[in-house]
Amino acid sequence: MTPGSNIPLSAARVAVDVAAPVRLDVSGLLLTADGKVRSDDDFIFYNQPAGPGVTYRSGGGTAPDAIVVDTTAVPPGIEKIIVTASPDAAGQTFQGIEPTATLRGADDNSVLATFTPPQLGTETALVIVEIYLRNGAWKARAVGQGYANGLAGIATDFGVTVEEPPPAQPQTQAPAPAPAPQVTAPPMPSTPPPAAAPGTGKINLDKGRVSLQKNQTVSLVKGGRPLLSQVKMGLGWEPAYRGKDIDLDASVIAYGPQRNHLDSCYFGKLTILNGAIKHSGDNLTGEGGGDDEVIVVDLGRIPQEATGLVFTVNSFSGQKFTEVAKAYCRLVDAATDEELVRFDLTSAEPQTGVLMAKLIRQFSGEWEMTAIGDFVKARTVRNMVKPGAQTL
Repeated sequence: MTPGSNIPLSAARVAVDVAAPVRLDVSGLLLTADGKVRSDDDFIFYNQPAGPGVTYRSGGGTAPDAIVVDTTAVPPGIEKIIVTASPDAAGQTFQGIEPTATLRGADDNSVLATFTPPQLGTETALVIVEIYLRNGAWKARAVGQGYANGLAGIATDFGVTVEEPPPAQPQTQAPAPAPAPQVTAPPMPSTPPPAAAPGTGKINLDKGRVSLQKNQTVSLVKGGRPLLSQVKMGLGWEPAYRGKDIDLDASVIAYGPQRNHLDSCYFGKLTILNGAIKHSGDNLTGEGGGDDEVIVVDLGRIPQEATGLVFTVNSFSGQKFTEVAKAYCRLVDAATDEELVRFDLTSAEPQTGVLMAKLIRQFSGEWEMTAIGDFVKARTVRNMVKPGAQTL
């Protein structure tokens, strides 16, 4: 398998083992539709080896550890089981260590698929494979998402309680049995999204409309739940000089987990990803109030292989952005027309393209929007694919 690929499960009971040249700790997390565990009981590892429908199986040091999933016993409300791996030695990274996950039929040990994540470096933990429910059928997907702060980063991201370990005490008697390993570090993906404004932490939608500055990020979460409904990305601009038309083209480029280009939605291709993304059509002048072009995105229908969307504006006619005034993009709730997020472009460069914003799907299921505002020399969306990938 390759990152982002998936297969239907041909067996009701499957095992995922993860092998490497060093000893690995393998664990599993049961996740609900919001991408979180229901409680710490849904974190399955060697000190808590059994949960509903999911068990940890030790390899005894001579064989790989495994997570076994009985899809017939997974409780209602659980839609995904992720399998993670981290080196047993404290602080060891995956640099030079090539782990391979093998998906097997748990009853006959038949190999259903294998997956070796590419290009690993400073990661100390991986979400390597997920078993997920889609339209009543169970499937497996290769993931390969790395975290730099070990299992703690993964566990915290998916809702497991974080506790600081107590300070060491002088031993006056025989040491007590070792407690279950504590998850101590905050989550830190190996390729973290751009940070929000200094001192604010991660912004969400709970306090109403968010106005972003360049490189700021907002999590599309409201009331503790990811926003997975239809949204509209409105893009607008005005000519800098009165009486002069400015013909710009808004587009969105969809990428896979390895920054691979999936498709582009623009005035020449108004619908992509099976209708999950739709374009309003071309505006030739930029005159008039309101959004000049609108791209509708159904976040809940974006296929799993699409993990990043980059919104761009280009000048096919060659006019520069120094001839543009009041360029902006704004994210709107399609059902209520409530403006959720806005980014006003406050500077201009004599270029023909600008990367306005990006939406990135997190492995917890939520989407994050980041303002970009980078200018590039590109008159068409085709020439925006490579610079767009570099922002992910």
